[in-house]
Amino acid sequence: MSDLDPAFSAYATLRLDRDGPVGTLTLNRPERHNAFDDVLVGELDAALKELAAHPAVRVVVLASAGKSFCAGADLNWMKRAAAYSSDENLADSRRLAAMLHTLHSLGKPTIARVQGAAYGGGVGLIAACDMAVALAGQPLALTEVKLGILPAVISPYVIAALGERQARRYMLTAERFDTGTAHRLGLVHELAGDEAELDAKVAALAGALAANSPQAVGACKDLIGAVAGQPIGPAVMEDTARRITAIRASDEGREGIAAFLEKRPPAWLTGR
Repeated sequence: MSDLDPAFSAYATLRLDRDGPVGTLTLNRPERHNAFDDVLVGELDAALKELAAHPAVRVVVLASAGKSFCAGADLNWMKRAAAYSSDENLADSRRLAAMLHTLHSLGKPTIARVQGAAYGGGVGLIAACDMAVALAGQPLALTEVKLGILPAVISPYVIAALGERQARRYMLTAERFDTGTAHRLGLVHELAGDEAELDAKVAALAGALAANSPQAVGACKDLIGAVAGQPIGPAVMEDTARRITAIRASDEGREGIAAFLEKRPPAWLTGR
């Protein structure tokens, strides 16, 4: 059972709770289909940083209340932004880009729990998480070009998740696809038939992540970001050699090897 952790701040547009090592951040604007506005973007960035700093949280789940996961940008926010100056619009876009970067680069593993529709920036949230579990048959779309705008700040994450070829189709046509197609294309890792199965699959992934060395998991996320897309040459070879050297000599590296050889649980599982 999740509990409201008194160490967490209160937010107007989302909710934070914790179940042991799993911190859940729930978008909580169901009446607006959890669409972004400037308040939600700012609170989401702050809440992610709060979860990153919480010593008991080892895994972060991004969830949503209501029928929709996230409908992208709130139309009222977009209408206000249309009247902004160029500098104000740029500042607004930079805040959204910073929030997505916070999510993507978080030092703890992230799981998107996708229980409903996701459009535009909502697809960007899914792509920015390390992994995603979704209800089968839920609609997704990158709708920006229909509105005369671009999926610009979400594009690095969407292209990395879908691949350039598939991103060209869905970003240019703005057509709908479903979570089954997203699973086939690699945006979604697991499909569930109902919410009970969705929760079970999220819990299984979270349990697997929480069983691993927190330091090694964070370092592995950083490793993936550094190596992905790079040619295998002297620079990558040297970087990866230095990384394994450093982690072997770390406290958790020494403890993990010792625990394996001694056939006992490592300290990060026992709390000793």
